[in-house]
Amino acid sequence: MTTVSIRAANPADIPAITRIYDHAVRHGTASFEIAPPDEAEMARRYRSLLDGGYPYFLAELNGAVAGYAYAGPYRARPAYRWTVEDSIYIDPSAYRRGIGRALLDRLIAESTGRGFRQMIAVIGDSAQTASIELHRTAGFRLVGSIENVGFKFGRWIDSVIMQRALGAGAATAP
Repeated sequence: MTTVSIRAANPADIPAITRIYDHAVRHGTASFEIAPPDEAEMARRYRSLLDGGYPYFLAELNGAVAGYAYAGPYRARPAYRWTVEDSIYIDPSAYRRGIGRALLDRLIAESTGRGFRQMIAVIGDSAQTASIELHRTAGFRLVGSIENVGFKFGRWIDSVIMQRALGAGAATAP
C-alpha cells in the first residue's frame, strides 16, 4: 500500500529538496532557472520563506521524500501581500501518485488559514498539462498565458497563469 504523508519541511530536508529541484531545473520547464542552486542557496530561500510567514511542506511516500511545495510572495510590493504564488516539485520517481494534489491541498488550506486571499500558479510551459490539470481540479481558473516569455532548452516557452481565491477572496477586505 502507498502511504503519502505531508509535513512541514525542516532544515534537514534541504538536501532532498535541492536534489528534486536540481532535476526540475536540469530536465524540465517548471522552473525557468538554467543552473540549479546549491544547498546553501536552497537553505537561504527556505529560511526567507519561513521568516516571511509562508508555508513550506514536504511529502513522503512510504517514508522517502517524494516532493515539496511552498507558497511565497506573488510580488514584492506591499499591495500584493495577501496574494501568494504556489510552487510544487515532485521527485520523478513519484510522478502520478497523487503527491502534487496532496501537497497543493495542504498548501491551499494552510495559506487560507494564514489569511492569504488569492493564490496564483505561474506554470512554466503551456505543455505542462499535468500541472495545469492539477491546478484546475483544485479550483484554479485559467487567467491567461504569457507567450514565449522564457528561452530554455533551445526553445521559447510560455507561462500559464492560473488563479484561485482563498477563504473570502476579494469579497471583503483582509
